[in-house]
Amino acid sequence: MSPRRPALLALALACLLPPGASAATPYRSPQQILDASPDSDWRTPDPANLLYMNLPTGRVIIELAPAFAPQHVANIQTLAHEHFWDGESIYRAQDNFVVQFGDADADDAAKAKPLGSAKRKLPAEFQRDSKGLTVSLLPDRDGWADQTGFVDGFPVGRDRKDGKTWLAHCYGALGAGRNNEEDSSIGAELYVVTGQSPRQLDRNITLVGRVLQGMELLSALPRGPAPMGFYTDPAQRTAIQSIQRASDVPAAQRPRLQVLRTDSRTFAEATEARRNRVDDFYKRPAGHIDLCNIPVPVR
Repeated sequence: MSPRRPALLALALACLLPPGASAATPYRSPQQILDASPDSDWRTPDPANLLYMNLPTGRVIIELAPAFAPQHVANIQTLAHEHFWDGESIYRAQDNFVVQFGDADADDAAKAKPLGSAKRKLPAEFQRDSKGLTVSLLPDRDGWADQTGFVDGFPVGRDRKDGKTWLAHCYGALGAGRNNEEDSSIGAELYVVTGQSPRQLDRNITLVGRVLQGMELLSALPRGPAPMGFYTDPAQRTAIQSIQRASDVPAAQRPRLQVLRTDSRTFAEATEARRNRVDDFYKRPAGHIDLCNIPVPVR
């Protein structure tokens, strides 16, 4: 039997929970809830916002977030369309942190790869105005944000006082590397979070998307040496065969993916089932869940 839900949860998700749901409702696992989900609770990502990162070991599929970092996303789309990353590499894998990829010689003007028609200067896009966003809120406390939740599948933090919302550094988040200057990123050098969520980076680096599929190809890479995981031997780098915009690939050759809508009843119920697991294994339901411990299912 499920423990009584917190009042805040009832307020946050009341519109998504089925009528008549109560403590007497038989427990269903997250997978059972997903298996019973209607097709209307799933969305097909826009191919204009998908990247295919082709590695010797397989393909990583990334969804970009133009609603949060429109100028970075536009630059990344230009770089992909003009084949900037083709033949480049993953040149960093720091244990419990990130993998980073792009032009390993970017800091050497004599060796750096030309950027084509991509912009050389962009503003920092660490956060955006909350106005116009519909956030599927979580009731749980968070040490990094006044409120947390999801927008179109992306985990976010929100501050009601300053009216700002931002993408969170959860596992699989894609960020734009920068120097000390906050406006020094252009999206050419990117990283993916592969370790414990480094939420201290929220609102300090521009996040541009998240990995939908293929995280195992990144998280299993051999770690580079301390302190930051940059490979000292170029032979250790992982070659990038290409990074393509899905919209540049013929429709018949695109993988058919759907992402669970985070404003759906299915997502709300699956999240609650994770918050309060009461199957045969779990003896003490947690009654709490962390933003970055909530997977957004892809099928």
